[in-house]
Amino acid sequence: MLDLTVALPVRNEERNLAPCLQAIGTGFARSVVVIDSSSTDATAEMARSHGAEVVNFEWNGRFPKKRNWFLRHHTPPTAWVLFLDADEILSPDVKCEIAAVLPQSPFKGYRLTYTNYFLGRRLRGGYPLHKLALFRVGEVEYERIEEEAWSQCDMEVHEHPIVRGSIGTIRSRIDHRDLRGIDAYMRKHNEYAAWEAQRLLASLRESAAAKTWSRNQRLKYRLVTTPWGGLVFFFGSFFLMGGWRDGSVGFAFSLLKSAYFVQIACRYRELEQLPPIPG
Repeated sequence: MLDLTVALPVRNEERNLAPCLQAIGTGFARSVVVIDSSSTDATAEMARSHGAEVVNFEWNGRFPKKRNWFLRHHTPPTAWVLFLDADEILSPDVKCEIAAVLPQSPFKGYRLTYTNYFLGRRLRGGYPLHKLALFRVGEVEYERIEEEAWSQCDMEVHEHPIVRGSIGTIRSRIDHRDLRGIDAYMRKHNEYAAWEAQRLLASLRESAAAKTWSRNQRLKYRLVTTPWGGLVFFFGSFFLMGGWRDGSVGFAFSLLKSAYFVQIACRYRELEQLPPIPG
């Protein structure tokens, strides 16, 4: 059993949670904690039935959000923490690789790789998904972004972990498979777009904030502020990154992702026309 806490930030995830917890199993990590945002479905009961600890999080619309709050107020007693979303499934290969590298690891954290699923199909093309979500406890936090309830998104999604040290990579892939359907997918990205537009506006009005962006963030937000950001993303995803290999499903996936960029741009332009709020 690894000196590891698996932390799952959730809200109304009863459809996804059982397969996720079953894949983690009972002999992998010392602790499994579900951080619940007062779910109105059977999420909490399902977590407890699989042996996970449940802590409840109520967000006030400001910093910290769910992951930073957990790290600060329920600091894991283990050496490592793995943040896993409810729609992410650990394969046996991923668990074996993590178990092999953690005990003698020289790194501060690990970047994880994922296989995307959409409309029930495993995608072979499109932009690869990577995320830094496994790191040493006490040495990493997600970037601090001051906000005023820009959306209902109470969990860090586009806030990056701040790591001062070397980072490794887990090569085996985690399955990213949301079972809640296309309606949940659209609602989620609508919420993300609202947050991203507000973050972009606030950062450009405060030049010091924009200086903290990573290289990928600078590229993304530069594209978003042009009329062609969505088109550029679609071309890259569908043609350059092989989304065409997935046929009509790959086309739909690339199109919806490019529409997400267009939505951020439209929301940003709408916000830009409003006068700044004093203070």
